[in-house]
Amino acid sequence: MKKVYLDNAATTQIRAEVLEKMQDSLANFYGNPSSTHSFGRSTKTAIEKARKTIAKYLNAHPSEIIFTSGGTEADNMILRGAVRDLGVTTIITSKIEHHAVLHTAEELLQEYGIKLHFVDLDEFGNPKLSHIEELLKQDATKKLVSLMHVNNEIGNKIDIVSIGNLCRENDVLFHSDTVQSVGHYPWDVQAVPIDFLTAAAHKFHGPKGVGFAYIKRNSGLRPLIYGGAQERGFRAGTEACHNIIGLEEAFVSAYDNLEKEKAYVEGLKKYFIEEVKTELPSAKFNGYSGDMEKSTYSLVNVCLPYSPEKSLMLLFHLDIKGIACSRGSACQSGSDKGSHVLTEILSEEELKRPSVRFSFSKYNTKEELDYVVGVLKEYAQD
Repeated sequence: MKKVYLDNAATTQIRAEVLEKMQDSLANFYGNPSSTHSFGRSTKTAIEKARKTIAKYLNAHPSEIIFTSGGTEADNMILRGAVRDLGVTTIITSKIEHHAVLHTAEELLQEYGIKLHFVDLDEFGNPKLSHIEELLKQDATKKLVSLMHVNNEIGNKIDIVSIGNLCRENDVLFHSDTVQSVGHYPWDVQAVPIDFLTAAAHKFHGPKGVGFAYIKRNSGLRPLIYGGAQERGFRAGTEACHNIIGLEEAFVSAYDNLEKEKAYVEGLKKYFIEEVKTELPSAKFNGYSGDMEKSTYSLVNVCLPYSPEKSLMLLFHLDIKGIACSRGSACQSGSDKGSHVLTEILSEEELKRPSVRFSFSKYNTKEELDYVVGVLKEYAQD
């Protein structure tokens, strides 16, 4: 059976060079990085080298990079810390954020009684700048804005510089979940007015279980996890050196090959959109995912023209045909609820039809896309 993996927004295939580096680190950097002997010092040196490398690419200071288990932990660290340590009493976000942000903000509402405001969205799912500005000026409470750079379900790119400038002008903290953005777009934390961002290695061909938070110097945040003094006191627990080295290698490979690989994946997305429009003219691209300029180059979210009966079996049918894709975030699998993102932007009628996210990587081919579109067309005609 043909196998086609088009769920790269959920996780990506690890690069061969990343795997090689990780295997080498497991064999050679096994000393505890907190130990003072040579074995520990070697491991610690490798970790600090990775931190400096990532900081250099982001134009950050190495002390501003804190390694975590991934984006979810990093989002929790920042949002909870902002309320607990920085006096934030108002969080401004949107209803289409990743649940790592949404559920954390909702929990903070229950725990601390903070104010929680949701930015109005346009019909495509983009936050309205005018409403953000209105919320920023609404009262004198200490505020944090948390808006993701690239939406993980519909691929919309927000105007992160304009939002950052609004926050800076109003003396408001700005956090962005950049899990779908870091490794896919250049980042300069000196050029973008931002206080916190988060990343996960497995979104750019690195290992699962490792990511980082960018936390601007002298932020005042305290640890989320207490114990030892690892990660400059921000995160207790022995560092997973092999994962951090894998993150570093994936990060460097992503940026050193960015233009070439972006152009290739961009070409795949454009080709897929054209084929879907030709073979399934009643299909609709959700959000801005069908727009090459306003959405990320690596995914589309398509509302397909199938009957309710066929909709129920669509993902099962695609899986039987060897096609991996998603009806929403992989983090929602097992939930009987529909996509919270699409619920915000689609009509009741559109929500009755199946919407599928197809996300691409450097490992995909046009031949694979032809096969997928053929399967979709055949299913519509059965």
